[in-house]
Amino acid sequence: MQPREIYLRTGPFLTHLTTSSEPLLEALPSLYDPRCFVARPDFCDFHVFVRSPPLRRWLRPKVEFLFEGAPTFTPSPPDHAVPMFESGLNWVISTTVQQYLIIHAAAVERGGRAAIIPGQSGSGKSTLCAGLAFRGWRLLSDELTLITPVTTELLALARPINLKNESIEVVRRLAPGLVFSRPAEDTIKGTIALVKPPEDSVARMEEPARPRWIVFPVYEKGAATRLGIRPRAESFVELAANAVNYGVLGELGFNTLAEVVTRSSCFELAYGDLEDAVRVLTEMSESA
Repeated sequence: MQPREIYLRTGPFLTHLTTSSEPLLEALPSLYDPRCFVARPDFCDFHVFVRSPPLRRWLRPKVEFLFEGAPTFTPSPPDHAVPMFESGLNWVISTTVQQYLIIHAAAVERGGRAAIIPGQSGSGKSTLCAGLAFRGWRLLSDELTLITPVTTELLALARPINLKNESIEVVRRLAPGLVFSRPAEDTIKGTIALVKPPEDSVARMEEPARPRWIVFPVYEKGAATRLGIRPRAESFVELAANAVNYGVLGELGFNTLAEVVTRSSCFELAYGDLEDAVRVLTEMSESA
């Protein structure tokens, strides 16, 4: 198959993707809203490839992700192309974009006010983000929170939500009828599936939001939902540790993050039931 060139607009970024990967070409129209696909622009922020390495097209085929022509990750099986593209694009944004403070965190919005949800793998961050996004909150991002320095506005990416292992079926049960990619099995993080973001979140992708809450999730199987206050100083330290370019931005990064924490109520959310966690956070937003 001849490589195809695709131009994707996601939030403030334009991505030029060149690929001949059949799984990726099949998945993109399902996972991305038609308005994200644009005609060839005069300028793109990123130029990426998802392709088979020249020597691995027929014998034990693999796919690889390239940025500006350089391989970035270890080649993977062809059916891993979809999560490879999404994680590769996250890597590109994290390592090249410096005009925003970037935090490894999900973000959702309700009534113009945003909740930032930091967390490492296994914390329930993306599962909680998906639950909120399909229960009346607007998806900003499930992986990278973009904050404009000085104004502290959060920008939206509204790309497909990355779900792993048991969380795939948890979100399916929460909101039947969602569009999922085919599960990619046996990745380094287990089974991964991407879910298409809500249409309203994509339609409102140019609307910024103001920080209002910072919620640190802790998933505990079978646990009752508990929402507790977290000290701002402790929250600042952990957010700084999750900010991928905090050190690069220096004083500007410190001042921006300090303003975000000052504007926000900080919580820790322990949960074992997604539906109940969504209820608790929605009630929190209505009472604030």
